[in-house]
Amino acid sequence: MTDKFQHKYRIASARLQNWDYRWNAAYFVTICTKNRDNYFGKIVNQKMELSNVGLLANVLWFEINNHSENIELGEFVVMPNHVHGILIFNNDISDGSNVETRHALSLQTQTIGQMRFQNQGKNSLSSIVGAYKSAVTKHANRLGFDFAWQTRFHDHIVRDAKSFEKIQHYIYNNPLNWTDDKFFNSTVVANVSGVANVETRHALSLPPPMPPPPINQPNNQTKKQNQ
Repeated sequence: MTDKFQHKYRIASARLQNWDYRWNAAYFVTICTKNRDNYFGKIVNQKMELSNVGLLANVLWFEINNHSENIELGEFVVMPNHVHGILIFNNDISDGSNVETRHALSLQTQTIGQMRFQNQGKNSLSSIVGAYKSAVTKHANRLGFDFAWQTRFHDHIVRDAKSFEKIQHYIYNNPLNWTDDKFFNSTVVANVSGVANVETRHALSLPPPMPPPPINQPNNQTKKQNQ
């Protein structure tokens, strides 16, 4: 279903409308390939074998905190048709937790979500994920690999340390549980399977994939959503 905004029709946002996605929090992000096709490789003996495009998706994720300020990376995994990752924001901005800001927000004629549609804002979740998706697509196209993302991405604001640990372990163990995963697709896309080779890494001018960071709790307590 669509709604009208400034004389343009758009798909209703999946983001929370009263949450600023620059606020300090741990965000659990899932990004799927178009039609959930297995562009990124395949699971063999409960281990992920990356395709050339899968290698790109893996390497470029670990570049995020080199190009975005105050971002820490939690657990991350590339699956055949999606990626899961945690982005931890440590931005030095107000989260609207004081009375004056809450009052000002209550008087706004536009929600935070509507203002976000006009201007994503630097170092917001959408801008960071968008830049990552664009980088993977750009390099895939440059190297002649067939690839496309799903238009949107899924996010979940991690509310507490217990949830954070649960999600971290879910991501880490995702390859072990692939056939039971809701994103499971047994169809293999032609010409993208197989492990990326040395020549591909050299063509990318990028280092081999780095191991995921250790499981840690976020440094800052997750902010609660404004009521």
